[in-house]
Amino acid sequence: MPSLRERVTEASLPAVNALNRLPRAVPFLVVLALMVAGIFVPGWGWLFLVLVLAFLGWTLYLAWPALDMNGRLGRVAVLLLAVAITITQAVPRT
Repeated sequence: MPSLRERVTEASLPAVNALNRLPRAVPFLVVLALMVAGIFVPGWGWLFLVLVLAFLGWTLYLAWPALDMNGRLGRVAVLLLAVAITITQAVPRT
């Protein structure tokens, strides 16, 4: 029976192949646009940030075995920063 990582990797292959066919700047610009929208859209804009978190978490999970310690720390730091931004947008101070 394949492990969870093997099943997720296999299920992700079509999406990863589609992303690989795009110019390198496109996924970055989409994530950037969603982050900006999530920060500046009042009220429900944090939902854009949840999409970014899901994408970043998915790519981190897929890349984890190939990353060295510095790569892992950097990507986890970015993910945690995105989590903090999402929480501050979803639960604003009043």
